[in-house]
Amino acid sequence: MEYEYDPEADAIYIHLSDKVYAYGEDLDRKRRLDYAADGTPIGVELLCIRSGTTLHDLPYQDLIEKTLRQLSIKVFA
Repeated sequence: MEYEYDPEADAIYIHLSDKVYAYGEDLDRKRRLDYAADGTPIGVELLCIRSGTTLHDLPYQDLIEKTLRQLSIKVFA
C-alpha cells in the first residue's frame, strides 16, 4: 500500500486505488475519503495522527492499520 507521510504536517495520505479522483467526503475533522467516479474508495487522508487515529467507517481497515503501525502511529478501536 502506497502512502505519503508528512510528519511536519502531522498527516498521512494512503492510496487505496490507482483510479482517478472524482470527489471526496469528510468523515470528521481529521479524516477524509476520496472516491473514483464509480464510488470506489481511492484514498484516505488522516490528520493530527501523532495522537493516533480511529479506523471507524474506513475501507480496508486491516491494510490501513498495518501501514499505520509500521509508522508507529496509534490506532484506536
